[in-house]
Amino acid sequence: MAEQTRSLEDLKSALQDAGSPVVPETPKEQVLAEPKIDAQGRAYATGKRKNAVARVWIKPGAGKITINGREQTVYFARPVLRMLLQQPFEAASRKDQYDVVATVTGGGLSGQAGAVRHGISKALTYYEPTLRGVLKAGGFLTRDSRVVERKKYGKKKARRSFQFSKR
Repeated sequence: MAEQTRSLEDLKSALQDAGSPVVPETPKEQVLAEPKIDAQGRAYATGKRKNAVARVWIKPGAGKITINGREQTVYFARPVLRMLLQQPFEAASRKDQYDVVATVTGGGLSGQAGAVRHGISKALTYYEPTLRGVLKAGGFLTRDSRVVERKKYGKKKARRSFQFSKR
């Protein structure tokens, strides 16, 4: 029994001679996801943070952000919350290129701003799949899973005990 070592090209040519089709190998980097754009030219994503859930639609525009039918400056009065919404666009170098329409429910203003930011980031990756690496490196695609700890029985709050008195 003489064992033969054959190269990959020899095996491919043997398969082609046998009549079976050879599937060309493509590197993983070349396979990109298709953009997910609806009939109106928008990309949709859902963002979450704490108890807040945001439904976000983005489309090319002048950079107008509308939350629950109101301007971002009216809905998020604090500048820190408005800055949160701009972070994904600045990381992707797409500032003032997309209009955002979002509806947010649940939670407080901080959680809602985080949910909208998460939704914007996901929608950007659906509209332009090439931006996924930049947004992933910035941590914008990861859902912040921290939530408020529940209150335990025998405690005043989640961990705070009642005041101890010796007498």
